[in-house]
Amino acid sequence: MQDKQEPKKERRHEGIRQAMQAFSFLGGIGIYFVVVVGICIYLGSLADEYIGRGSYGKLAGILSGFPIGLYCVYKEMKRKM
Repeated sequence: MQDKQEPKKERRHEGIRQAMQAFSFLGGIGIYFVVVVGICIYLGSLADEYIGRGSYGKLAGILSGFPIGLYCVYKEMKRKM
């Protein structure tokens, strides 16, 4: 009876292991994206302070941060797979 239960436990543990690996990979990618966008927004705010034109620098940081973040995430996912 124990022989039949062992493969089920192994498959269940393997499934949990794969789910945790996928969760950690996708969580890391999300954090990576947020950090890249945050850096672009910060650089935009520095440009705002330097130029003194309102919040156009932050807007430029947001608008440029998303494509840069997506590209960096794409490169990271391509490297991992």
